[in-house]
Amino acid sequence: MSLEGIKFGVSTWLWTSPFSTETVSLFPKIKEMGYDMVEIPVEDPALIDVKKVREALEENGLGPIVCGAFGPSRDLTHDDPAFHQTSFDYIAACLDICTGLGAGFLAGPMYSAVGKARLVSPERKRAEWDRAVTNLRKVCQMAESRGLEIALEPLNRFESDLVNTAEDVMRLINDINHPAAKVLLDGFHMNIEEPSIERAIKLTGERLVHVQVSENYRGTPGTGQTRWEDYRRGLEAIGYKGAISIESFTPEVQELAGAVCIWRPLVPSQDGFAREGLQFLKKWAQGLES
Repeated sequence: MSLEGIKFGVSTWLWTSPFSTETVSLFPKIKEMGYDMVEIPVEDPALIDVKKVREALEENGLGPIVCGAFGPSRDLTHDDPAFHQTSFDYIAACLDICTGLGAGFLAGPMYSAVGKARLVSPERKRAEWDRAVTNLRKVCQMAESRGLEIALEPLNRFESDLVNTAEDVMRLINDINHPAAKVLLDGFHMNIEEPSIERAIKLTGERLVHVQVSENYRGTPGTGQTRWEDYRRGLEAIGYKGAISIESFTPEVQELAGAVCIWRPLVPSQDGFAREGLQFLKKWAQGLES
């Protein structure tokens, strides 16, 4: 078996941050490299002219994937309900961007703020978990009313203390109990947290709507220690039909690099990262990477 026919995307975070209307200048290069999709991280919705971005997507024959960015002020588990409202307002703006661009879901770790990693009591964790469930059910209703879904992303232990594994995110989805709640799995986090990537993928099953990849060190796919055959076995087993996106970051944008702890260039060229990574993934999808 193979994954031939699957679509591949790349995050604009590989080159720049934050995404704005001007970032569409990357689209011709992304298409020329051979990508089918572009992943649009929405840090500030006000920076995005949806009509112009949609026109640029159509002109370059690229499909959109929209991801949220959940900094300290966007925390659905915070003690202060004002933070919940800030999150709802931001998520609503992102969902409207999804609708305007023709994306089917909003992805990201929207259950809590990224970087909220503490040792807390079981009672505290239960209270925050329950807040996440209650508030994400509301988010699912917001998405459903627009004909959309959400894709919840587990993060590694250094970036979240709430949802770290496929098992965690499936428990969260079961507690939310809403059909719009789906899953995004990111290989960087799985390489830290999962004993078996294949098992993690199988566990999410039909709920898995998006996959992000890079190497174990966030470098170019095919240059590190990732067990790519485990990805393929898992994705084939569940009949995965979503896209696979390369997500990594440029050290040239200091705020972004600091947030993801990239202190040195991972590659000589970000363009080379995108081009060579896609070449590897296309061979991998056909079972030819080794």
